[in-house]
Amino acid sequence: MSFTHEVGETHVGKRLDVALGELEPEISRAQARRLIDDGDVMLDGHLAKPSHRLNSGQRISGSIPAALPSSVEPEAIPLTVLLEDPHVIAIDKPAGLVVHPAAGHRAGTLVNALLHHCDNLSGVGGVLRPGIVHRLDKDTSGVLVVAKNDVAHRSLAEQFKAHSIDREYLALVRGTPRADEGSIDAPIARHPKDRKRYTTRSSGGREARTHWRVERRLKEATLLRVRLETGRTHQIRVHLASIGMPVVADSVYGGGRAALGRSLGRQALHATLLGFDHPKTGERVRLVSELPEDLSVFIAGLPG
Repeated sequence: MSFTHEVGETHVGKRLDVALGELEPEISRAQARRLIDDGDVMLDGHLAKPSHRLNSGQRISGSIPAALPSSVEPEAIPLTVLLEDPHVIAIDKPAGLVVHPAAGHRAGTLVNALLHHCDNLSGVGGVLRPGIVHRLDKDTSGVLVVAKNDVAHRSLAEQFKAHSIDREYLALVRGTPRADEGSIDAPIARHPKDRKRYTTRSSGGREARTHWRVERRLKEATLLRVRLETGRTHQIRVHLASIGMPVVADSVYGGGRAALGRSLGRQALHATLLGFDHPKTGERVRLVSELPEDLSVFIAGLPG
């Protein structure tokens, strides 16, 4: 699919990859950056870097290559399906399951399982990520929706970009907040010294907003219901840690390897609700996943 855009006032001064991600709603900023790096995007007829700052009247042109056949092998991994039709499939992902293949995880992922379960998935996500519109961390459980075709993928991607997706999580955190609810509005950037982590204490971060309210107070911990307004990598974990309430058993962001003196085996974070407009019918879909047994049993064993 080819495209041509003239840079208007809205995008003057913005990075090329950021502007392209906004001008082409069906692709993310990361996908835009890959297209630029692969030489599929031209700026005034010349190759440019993703970080190039735009001027008024410049011409962005290029094409989005057709999806390649997936090189990922199907695997018969059991799935808990919450919704499935010709356009989307929604999964209740267990903790410990990686969403898509990457370095160190070439097999045993959700994508491997989906390719065995489904006849086809959207190609927009690329060879290693067919159908993947959003992700959950390996050790986060809960609702995740996957696109079965490119039209569905673009529709869902546009909704995520417009922040019109409803996303709620249950997070068990260390500490007991004084207030019953609150919001965190703090940009998130990659950590300058550890590329696998993210932080609110570095310049150049992307806007991020998280809203929380108390579900249950315990002696040493609090169960929060968390609503995402934006969807940055590790957003909930980073934001809650930044206000002194790290997710229990999150060793990366200060939740501690030991889960309040008891064994849990993963961070205490669960995606409990996902709401979106169905790509075909336009009807609002609301999918709910109750707190899984490991977290329920763990919380029940904590002093109240």
